[in-house]
Amino acid sequence: MSKKIISNKNNLQVLHEDNHIIVINKRAGDIVQGDKTGDKPLSDIVKDYIKHKYDKPGNVYLGVVHRLDRPTTGLVLFAKTSKALPRLNKLFAEKKAKKTYWALVKEQPPKTTDTLTHWLIKNPRNNKSTAYSEDISGSKQAILHYKLIKKLDNFYLLEIDLETGRHHQIRCQLSKIGCPIKGDLKYGFDRSNKDASISLHARTLKFIHPVKKEHISITAPLPKDTLWQACEG
Repeated sequence: MSKKIISNKNNLQVLHEDNHIIVINKRAGDIVQGDKTGDKPLSDIVKDYIKHKYDKPGNVYLGVVHRLDRPTTGLVLFAKTSKALPRLNKLFAEKKAKKTYWALVKEQPPKTTDTLTHWLIKNPRNNKSTAYSEDISGSKQAILHYKLIKKLDNFYLLEIDLETGRHHQIRCQLSKIGCPIKGDLKYGFDRSNKDASISLHARTLKFIHPVKKEHISITAPLPKDTLWQACEG
């Protein structure tokens, strides 16, 4: 399991890189792909890194495999070749890539371990999803599994595995059971984090390499924040 940061140039934390893939530990505030804000996305930052590191002429190829919400931190996987991208997309579509998240919540969840099943509806006007306890028109089923892995002085650390990949799924479902994520004003936490992040971190990623067929397991270091650092002790 890799925790070593290969490169930290321009605050870009590269956790794994080979000819076909690159894995980044995303900072809070970075957007994975370009959006209406016009801010430079992480995908372009990674392209710049590759272009500079390998002195590549012309355009650099980079395929976006999956995304993380802007205020979220942690693992993001990109494809460096057109051969790797469709294979990685297939792995994710078939749920053969395992992503595990850590979240900090202030309220103790009802159970130490549980499976949450809701039906979510996304409102594009406010970029927010609403969770319902039963299937309603236009909704999509959302399933996640969580377990309480540590109790801190004022917060609880949850480990989360997704069975589905819906818009704001973890944020929305935890809020539905009365456990909004620290800093997540949109989903009911009472105050923001100082850096505008939310305390949700894409912690580990396990998958079969799309070309080499090797088992890859990567762990993203936690943000350099006193509360997050207490989670490792």
